[in-house]
Amino acid sequence: MDTAPYPTPAAEIAALRSLLAERDAALAERDALLLNSRLEIEKLKVQLARARREQYGQSSERLTAEIGQLEMLIGDLEENQAQAAAAAKVAPTTPAKPRQQPVRKPLPAHLPRETVLHEPVLACRCGCTDPARLTRLGEDVTEVLDYAC
Repeated sequence: MDTAPYPTPAAEIAALRSLLAERDAALAERDALLLNSRLEIEKLKVQLARARREQYGQSSERLTAEIGQLEMLIGDLEENQAQAAAAAKVAPTTPAKPRQQPVRKPLPAHLPRETVLHEPVLACRCGCTDPARLTRLGEDVTEVLDYAC
């Protein structure tokens, strides 16, 4: 019993060529669909622009409804085109590892430290705001090592 899927290298080459031809045909069909949808979108945008020009020339409820329908149709076509483009993308073979923040060692305790507090500033000086009612919104602590040349 032969374990090879193809009896000869020529048969394997023929099978690979037919597979390649099928994929080329599928890609050509997808590209044709994308081109047709782009052309349809452009055609609808031209119709929409013409309808807007007519609307400002003369008032008509029919034109307003037609404009709304055209805008919805353009939105649907653009959404379908985006979904087709997303489906055409090939998923990566290896999952990306989530990026981790580097863990830094704390600065040595013998280094001098400077504390800077940013207190709230009153918006007006008329006395309508009680400074005792102001509260701290949050606190960020940062250690920075200055390097002077």
